[in-house]
Amino acid sequence: MRTTSTTPPARTGVTLLGLGAMGSALAARLLGEGHPVTVWNRTPGRATALVERGAESADAVAEAVTARPLIVACLLRHPSVHETLDPVVDGLRGRTLVNLTTTTPVEARELAAWAAGYDIAYLDGAILAVPAMIGTPGAQIFYSGSQPVYERYRGVFDAWATSTYDGRDAGMASLIDLAMLSGMYQMFAGFFHGAAMVGSEGMTAARFAARTAPFLSAMTNGLAAHARVIDGGDYTAPGQQSLEFSDLSHLVRASEEQGVDPTPIAAVQTLISRQIGAGHGSEGLARVYESLRAEAAATSGHA
Repeated sequence: MRTTSTTPPARTGVTLLGLGAMGSALAARLLGEGHPVTVWNRTPGRATALVERGAESADAVAEAVTARPLIVACLLRHPSVHETLDPVVDGLRGRTLVNLTTTTPVEARELAAWAAGYDIAYLDGAILAVPAMIGTPGAQIFYSGSQPVYERYRGVFDAWATSTYDGRDAGMASLIDLAMLSGMYQMFAGFFHGAAMVGSEGMTAARFAARTAPFLSAMTNGLAAHARVIDGGDYTAPGQQSLEFSDLSHLVRASEEQGVDPTPIAAVQTLISRQIGAGHGSEGLARVYESLRAEAAATSGHA
């Protein structure tokens, strides 16, 4: 289930744990919207600018987690959440924790189970934005876990970004976020590879970007069609580019001939070759999805 909030922000007291670039941006936005904010950071001194804007700074985590009704953790990695909160877990009992620390789905579910064991209402969040985007329409934050927490504090969440609730499974927000980032980083890697190819003959990356960006933008229009094929499971439906036609061996060879590492495109060719080798060469390119699913099943011991 996914819902997008349009509720005006309520003035709710928030404790923000972690004042890196993102945590500081979250706290600053809340202050700008009139929310009472208490901040804590492991390294002293980072709260100065926020205190000047009206935040209260807690010297100790134990003080911070009891200062406000809503506790938001935006720390470095999953272990840092336990390192920070395990020693003060008694102060968290009966309170609400929203974790915006980058975690994997498994880690998010572990934190949800840990929180439930201590009577802590838990919501996991995944931020799809850079710090400068916080408070702008382009920022997105996905949430999963306790729906009552999401509904109660959506006024706070909407001060930061477009808020989307992705269900009771605490790992879903992280899963969707990381899946989207996977697509982004692989697109960037493809661009870097292409820039290296033309760069071998003197074309600048800037000139290549100007030529490539409109093409990549147009190609994203095909994502919905591929999605329909994948969801329908029929890779023989007419109108698809076949795997045999999509063979990328020539791209791999061209990269090697230019003295450029072909790893990014070679990885795609491996997925295509796997399906052709299994007898699916006449089927659509989207069948590469099945190569990825099979790999996941084999890795997890279910194939």
